Amino acid sequence: MLQLSDRTRMKTLASPEDAYELCRKITAKYARTFYLGTLLMPEVKRRAIWAIYAWCRRTDELVDGPRARLTTPETLDLWESQLESIFAGDPLEDPDVALVDTLEHFELEIEPFRDMIAGQRMDLERSRYQTFEDLKLYCYRVAGTVGLMSLPVMGFEKARSSAPWECYLPELPPPTQEAIDLGIANQLTNILRDVGEDARRGRIYLPLEELALFDYTEEDLIDGVVDDRWQELMRFQIQRARKYYAAAEKGILALSHDARWPVWAATMLYSQILDAIERNQYDVFRQRAFVPNFSKVVSLPVAWLRAQVL
Repeated sequence: MLQLSDRTRMKTLASPEDAYELCRKITAKYARTFYLGTLLMPEVKRRAIWAIYAWCRRTDELVDGPRARLTTPETLDLWESQLESIFAGDPLEDPDVALVDTLEHFELEIEPFRDMIAGQRMDLERSRYQTFEDLKLYCYRVAGTVGLMSLPVMGFEKARSSAPWECYLPELPPPTQEAIDLGIANQLTNILRDVGEDARRGRIYLPLEELALFDYTEEDLIDGVVDDRWQELMRFQIQRARKYYAAAEKGILALSHDARWPVWAATMLYSQILDAIERNQYDVFRQRAFVPNFSKVVSLPVAWLRAQVL
């Protein structure tokens, strides 16, 4: 995939339509809850989000996919070079075609994409995080960046109202920090849901000093011990993730009207994974937390109402 040879450059790439369809399938396969939210967007926006997600997914698979053992720092160097080619309008693979087309419609910056690659470098270099500040940087790079990538696509309102009697209200700043907070909240949710799976791969993302705070050891985690210590630790982690969701929700009002419903829906649905962890008595070692289809359907009208009034 990353051998940028003349042969790769000469092959016939997909049309933009086919490339977007490929990105749609990737999103639908690997991010079902997120995909449901994208279906509520106008077509041009949802296709752009699919293109961004597909790039992020392919980036993540370099260190978490089936061929991750072959990934080296040099692999990521090549991937970053391919990213620069995309931003120069020179796609090298079929999904890149969709992202190049997206760049023609929306003013995306390259830095969040580079930051995400830096997050993958962190995964190559370390399998433990001592403090939450260390983990927070990782969460920003691998997920907070997604908020920054998506914000130009979502669009945002520059003023609170167009009504003349409200012209004195100050302009709304772009919800940049809130977009980052939402990405961090999502990543913290992923980490809590996947504790057992990550442990089996030799990775512990929960801050080690917080494990120690609750007198819970790495060995306990690897053994999948669920006791009072673990439950208190998980309550603490879930509470923090919810604080990030709450902070992110404050920025939804500043988004364009046609983006508020899907963002509310995606935010509500993903945060419900935390509820599922609680229902499972915090046993993330033997039970995978997921949001039932019924809950997804029920959440959509609630998300629509929030988009209108909040």
